[in-house]
Amino acid sequence: MKQSYKTISIKEDQVDRKWHVVDANNQIVGRLASHLAPVLQGKNKAYYTPHVDCGDYIIVINAERARFTGNKMQDKVYQRYSGYTGGLKERSAADQFEKQPEKVIELAVKRMLPKSKLGRKMYKKLFVYAGPDHPHEAQQPEKLEIPER
Repeated sequence: MKQSYKTISIKEDQVDRKWHVVDANNQIVGRLASHLAPVLQGKNKAYYTPHVDCGDYIIVINAERARFTGNKMQDKVYQRYSGYTGGLKERSAADQFEKQPEKVIELAVKRMLPKSKLGRKMYKKLFVYAGPDHPHEAQQPEKLEIPER
């Protein structure tokens, strides 16, 4: 007797979204981002569907205490371009951490997400805060464990 299995393609309104909180204290930025990006995409769920945003919400606290390995703090450069001639601005990772520590983790995760409308939608579910406090207590976030190396 032949068994028939049907692939399930979940719809947007069937997705069960959860809120997770992650402590970035003493975490390596790239390794942290590589754990967060699949959760934002929903790849940690059994019903992952590539064309639907199945991911969860993530709150990252203590972004100012994240770290880089090696000499990246001095060598890594963040660039932004205004679109005008001579409008290229550069900032080292050390300066970026000093002025906007949240932006370091946001950019690391954003660059690991798909470059499409769906990726931009996934990125909006990431909330990064420099300190230990966040305004999302009403959502009752669960702690997401990231293995520390």
